[in-house]
Amino acid sequence: MTPTEFKRRRNQLMKMIGKGSIAILSSSQEQVRNRDVDYPFRQDSDFLYLTGFNEPESVLVLIPGRKHGETILFCREKDPVQETWHGRRAGQQGAIDDFGADDSFPIDDIDEILPGMLEGCRKVFHFMGRYPDFDQQLMGWVNQIKAKSRSGAHVPYEYIALDHLLYDMRLYKSRAEISLMKKAAKISVAAHKRAMQICKPGLYEYTIEAEYNHEFTRNNAEHAYPPIVGGGANGCILHYNENSEKLNDGELLLIDAGCEVEGYASDITRTFPVNGAFTAAQRAIYDIVLRAQQAAIKKVKPGNHWNDPHNAAVRVITKGLMDLKLLKGTLNKLIKEEAYRKFYMHRTGHWLGLDVHDVGDYKVGDQWRMLEPGMVLTVEPGIYIPAHSKGVHKKWWNIGVRIEDDVLVTKQGNEVLTAALPSKADEIEALMAG
Repeated sequence: MTPTEFKRRRNQLMKMIGKGSIAILSSSQEQVRNRDVDYPFRQDSDFLYLTGFNEPESVLVLIPGRKHGETILFCREKDPVQETWHGRRAGQQGAIDDFGADDSFPIDDIDEILPGMLEGCRKVFHFMGRYPDFDQQLMGWVNQIKAKSRSGAHVPYEYIALDHLLYDMRLYKSRAEISLMKKAAKISVAAHKRAMQICKPGLYEYTIEAEYNHEFTRNNAEHAYPPIVGGGANGCILHYNENSEKLNDGELLLIDAGCEVEGYASDITRTFPVNGAFTAAQRAIYDIVLRAQQAAIKKVKPGNHWNDPHNAAVRVITKGLMDLKLLKGTLNKLIKEEAYRKFYMHRTGHWLGLDVHDVGDYKVGDQWRMLEPGMVLTVEPGIYIPAHSKGVHKKWWNIGVRIEDDVLVTKQGNEVLTAALPSKADEIEALMAG
C-alpha cells in the first residue's frame, strides 16, 4: 500500500469531519502473554487503515485546516539502545518521510502538546470506549483546557464517535485493497490445497495446521485468525480451535483458515473426507451445503440487500433437509419457524477486510443494507449434526459441513476471490487422489 493511498483516506475523513474539528486515534498497545513475553503486536485496524504505521505507543491526530500541518503523528523517538533489543523505530523523521505525517512529536511529549491542539476545536471525533486508559487521558487533556476557561480558552463542546464515518469508508474497498485481498486469497487457497493433498487417516489435526503455518510464513503472511481444524465430531463445534485430535478413517475434516497480507484478510472454509472419499451420507449433506452456497453467491450483486444471500441459502438447506427426512413439514412453514436452526445456526456471511469480521453496518435504519460495488463479504452456509442429535439416525451423526468463499461485489455482479480452490465433491476427491 502506498503513502498516497493512506493520504487519500485521511483527506477523505477530514473532509467529512470538517474544519473546527479534531480526530484522535490511538494505536493498539502491546499485550503481555506471560511474564516477560508479549503477544505478537497487531496494529489497531482503524489506525492501520489511516497510516500504515505499525508501532505501538502511537497517536494519530487529524486537524482539518491546521496551517502547520493537518496530520500529526505522536510516536516513539529513535533510541539506539531500545532498537538493539526490540527492533527499529520510525522516529519523528520517519513518521514524516515514510508515513506522510505533516508533523510528528515524541509520544512522551503528548501531555504537553495535545491539549493545545484540542483548544479551539469545537468537535472531537474519537473511538470512545475502545481503549479506556486512553479515554481517561483524553478527558484529562479536556479538563486542562476547562481549567483555563476563565482565561478565554475554548473547550470542545461536542464529542462524536468516529466509528460510523470511518467504518463506512472501510466498507468500500479500493483497487489497492482488493489487490491485497486477492493476494491473501491466493496464498490461502494454496494452503488449503496442501492440506487436502497430505491428509490421511492417522495424522493429527495439528499436523494439518502445520501446512497452513508453512504456506503462510513462506509467503510473508500471517494467520488472519486462529484456524479451525476439526475432524469428525469437532467439525460440529463452530469455533473449535484445540486442533489436537487424531484424524480417523471415514470421518470428515472441516478447516476454516485464512491468512492476512498487510492486514487484509482472507477467510476460507472447506470440508473434505479424511480418507479422500465421501460416504453416501457425507456426500448428501455436502451437496446440500454446496447448492446453498451457490444459490447465495448468485444473490451477491448490486441492488440486492445484505440478507438476500442468507435467505437463498436457508431455502436450499431447509428443502435439502426435508428431502433427507431430517426436517418434516412444509417448506415455507419450516423457514418461518426457523426449524433449520437445529442444523444451521449461524448467518451465511459477514463483511471482510482489515478485520476478518469487518466493520460496516448490516442495516441502514431498519432496512437491510443494499449491496454495492467494492464491498467484500464471505458466503459460508453449513450443516452440523452432532452425535446423539434427537430424532436423527446415527448415519448422520458427526457430519459437520461448511463451505466458505470470499466474494467481491462488482458492477456486473460478483467475483469469487477464492474460486481457485475446488468446492465440488468430485473435484475435492480428485485433488486428494492426485
